[in-house]
Parts: sequence; C-alpha cells; structure tokens
Amino acid sequence: MSNSDSFTPRQTLTNPGLLASALHRIGTEAASTAEVWRRLTEHYIVDLDAVAALLPRAEPEPLWLQGRD
Repeated sequence: MSNSDSFTPRQTLTNPGLLASALHRIGTEAASTAEVWRRLTEHYIVDLDAVAALLPRAEPEPLWLQGRD
C-alpha cells in the first residue's frame, strides 16, 4: 500500500470498458504487472476483482523432471 494522501480525490473506475482502457494505457508504459497494479491503485479507485479478471494470469514456469536413461 502506498503512503499517498487518503484525502486526495481519485477517479473511480467502475465501467469495465473504461477499466480495460486504463489498464491497456498503463500496461504499455509499465515494465511489470506489479507496476501496473501500483500505478492503477495510486491513480484510481477500482474493484480489484475486476482488475484481476482483466489482467492475464501469471502462470509459473513448469519444472520438468529429468528423463531417465
């Protein structure tokens, strides 16, 4: 959680289309998904479940077992 001033008004994004548009714009400027989350929550009030539904899931890289000789 950032140390931003809680009294500073932030725009509320509830429309899925506007939320997707903001995510796309922020995603093109951000270097990682964590930075997308940080920028989005610093500038807007959003439904985090709606954001999570729009962002691609980060799947862990599978670890393959070594083949037997």
